[in-house]
Amino acid sequence: MAFLKEEIESLNRQFRGIAPQEIISWALNNSKRPVVTTNFRPYEVAILHAVTDVSIEIPILWCDTGYNTPNTYKHAEELISRLGLNIKLYVPKQTSAHRDSIMGIPQIDDPLHSVFTEQVKLEPFRRAMEEHKPDVWFTNLRKGQTAHRDSLDVLSLSNDGVLKVSPFYYWNDTQLDAYLEEHQLPNEHKYFDPTKVLENRECGLHT
Repeated sequence: MAFLKEEIESLNRQFRGIAPQEIISWALNNSKRPVVTTNFRPYEVAILHAVTDVSIEIPILWCDTGYNTPNTYKHAEELISRLGLNIKLYVPKQTSAHRDSIMGIPQIDDPLHSVFTEQVKLEPFRRAMEEHKPDVWFTNLRKGQTAHRDSLDVLSLSNDGVLKVSPFYYWNDTQLDAYLEEHQLPNEHKYFDPTKVLENRECGLHT
């Protein structure tokens, strides 16, 4: 699935205001190896519900850092069961106990922070993407989350040329709350990302 920059820009104009499931259906019709990535953070349930509402078989890549809160793990298990998610779990090669004894969770200005981020987030993510080799990557990126994400759109290309599809890109929290209420979906706010100090800091997977 290869699109020129001009084609993506044209499609993005067409997709403004279009229902997420319509965007998802379009992407799946133009894809051979689609995946969804998730970490079960707040509002992730929206993309998981919307995609599986169109295709229940799609692989859901969960890169678990090993530092999620008990609430997040319980939320994940509830959604896996309720939505019938085709979960493909990827975890760091080191246990959190091993890492805690060596470096703990480094602060952002600590030189070990980049090593920590590589171990718990970037390496498992690369491994997942290398194994599945997707041509379409569904995400729940939204405008207003980070400066970098503000430069994207419903459709964008990853550094590896994978088409990223963010059906809820222009949705705000109020709209998502209404979506969750309409479909009686649970949310999860007690989420912890050990690689991020500020909520609006980019996680590294989308740059």
